[in-house]
Amino acid sequence: MSPQAILITAFAGAGLVFLAGKVHSHLRDFLAVLSSLALVGLIAWSHGQYGPDNEIVYVPDFLGMELALRLNPLAWFFAIYIAIINAASVVFSLSYMKGKEKLGFYYSMMLLVNAGMLGIVLSGDFLSFYIFWEIMSWSTYLLISYRRGPALHAGMKYIIMSLVGSCAMLVGILSLYAQFGTLQIAELGEAIAGSSSGYVLFILMAMGIAFGVKFAILPLHTWMPDAHSEAVSPFSAVLSGVLVRMGMYGFLLVMYSIVGLKTILNLGAGFFNFHYILSWLGAITIVIPTFIALLQNDAKKLLAWHGIGQGGYMILGMAFGTSLGVAGGIFHTINHGSYIALLFLVVGAVEYRTGGVRDLNRLGGLIQRMPVAFFGCLVGIMGLIGMPLTNGFVSKWFIYKTLITEGHPFLAFMAFVGTWGTILSVYKLLHNMFLGQLPEKYKEVRKAPISMQIPILFFCFVIFLFGVLPGIPLRAIQGIQDTMGFAPLQLTMWGLASGAGALNMLNICFAIVIAFAVVLLLMRLGAKPRRVPQEDSYAAGSSVPAGKYHHSVEFYNPLYQMISPYLKDRVDQFYYWAADKAQGVFELTRRIYTGYAGTYVLYIISFLALLIFLQLAWEIW
Repeated sequence: MSPQAILITAFAGAGLVFLAGKVHSHLRDFLAVLSSLALVGLIAWSHGQYGPDNEIVYVPDFLGMELALRLNPLAWFFAIYIAIINAASVVFSLSYMKGKEKLGFYYSMMLLVNAGMLGIVLSGDFLSFYIFWEIMSWSTYLLISYRRGPALHAGMKYIIMSLVGSCAMLVGILSLYAQFGTLQIAELGEAIAGSSSGYVLFILMAMGIAFGVKFAILPLHTWMPDAHSEAVSPFSAVLSGVLVRMGMYGFLLVMYSIVGLKTILNLGAGFFNFHYILSWLGAITIVIPTFIALLQNDAKKLLAWHGIGQGGYMILGMAFGTSLGVAGGIFHTINHGSYIALLFLVVGAVEYRTGGVRDLNRLGGLIQRMPVAFFGCLVGIMGLIGMPLTNGFVSKWFIYKTLITEGHPFLAFMAFVGTWGTILSVYKLLHNMFLGQLPEKYKEVRKAPISMQIPILFFCFVIFLFGVLPGIPLRAIQGIQDTMGFAPLQLTMWGLASGAGALNMLNICFAIVIAFAVVLLLMRLGAKPRRVPQEDSYAAGSSVPAGKYHHSVEFYNPLYQMISPYLKDRVDQFYYWAADKAQGVFELTRRIYTGYAGTYVLYIISFLALLIFLQLAWEIW
């Protein structure tokens, strides 16, 4: 299947859905689902059809330059990942978005974002890459701002930072064209080999700003929490699950497909080596956002901060430049996409049935009313933590093993600290939404509609499938690494067969099943459980009154008051301070333009007087 067919389907689908919305809502919904599922099928069908030259297809000139599309292992891997998450989110939207306004616009933008992302990964030159990058960025802005009100502020914050990144990317692209006379990715990989380390570093920094903004890596992350809290939940699943990971695709493309593994590993010396600095940046990105997430009571903001933190693991694995580390970073990218998308959809289902409530201190006990959503939340946080039998366990294991075997205990410790912080905050997410007492006002809450349950159960299946059989995606990742010059890993369907530290998920699965059976048997042999009223529970020695979640909702407020000053987003505060100062300078500059001709004459006379004064002073001195 050619890249042109995939992109024509993607962009045509977005246009047809918008037009169908003018005809009938059912036709619009049908075409939206059909288009998104058709893309999954087309991309899946194209697997392995790369050809000897990665199936590069040139299209007509654009401004005197050749555009190119190509399909290779890296492009295919990200394309199928993009299409699946977008399709699941579109299906979820059928019920979640029902009754809202401008749905033709909403669905067409969802598909346009999808088309833009597919265009990015299928681009064979940087001009095409940049065009599709801008399509993705601007359609994302429109979707973040969809609900208007505070969403406009969040959207504006996103697009301003995206424009900064796009300008940096444009500088890098123009420099490449001026230096080598081509923007073809395949040709640049050969041409840049003879460049100086300083020039390579300049290109990496220019592109890295663009990819870092989209990836939400510290300190370029500040748009993401606001964007998630204001975007509708189905798009939040796409935004955190796959769209921000376009930054990961960009890093992989530039670092290993263009610059090359050998050059990256030798760029700088000691602590100032490029990949080592990037590793520390990834480790910091893990720790700080994870503990900021602890302070969040808004479910979507909590997940947004974890989305930033989990990106640190991906950077940490990718930056080391080893076969195991890069495999772990790429694998963690798709794993994170599955469980973070799942968790955003779960929060969306709870929002849908509770009238938009996301405050964790106003929920509780919903396991009784929404069991599928509870199961999805449980599986999602298991993947996020990295518990055995989930895909998150395998990718984190790859990354931890890389850090330990490469002799970096401090980086490994920071990664472990991030996992501990994740456990603390996601337990709060699960407990406060689904456990505890069911408030009286939610007694009649119903299960999520079937169109919401299907994507939730699908992602649960993927998390366990890739956790027990990680060899399925790892084979595809191995194909990517082969094209980048990495040594092959000894993979099996169950994990990694590499001597010391080998990973066999089949053995772990059997051990967990046996342990579970033993625990279940002991419980059956013990005293029979008895049902008690939910009010028959205690917190700090006091019984919990009927209709109240629990006494300890505000129990940690004194602790929060002590630590919250140290966990504020100082980077975000700096950006606002800089924007405020810049606005003052712009306002001062604006006053020069009064609109009165007499004022401008005075400026001219004053300028001429200054020139005369300088001339006289020069002659005297």
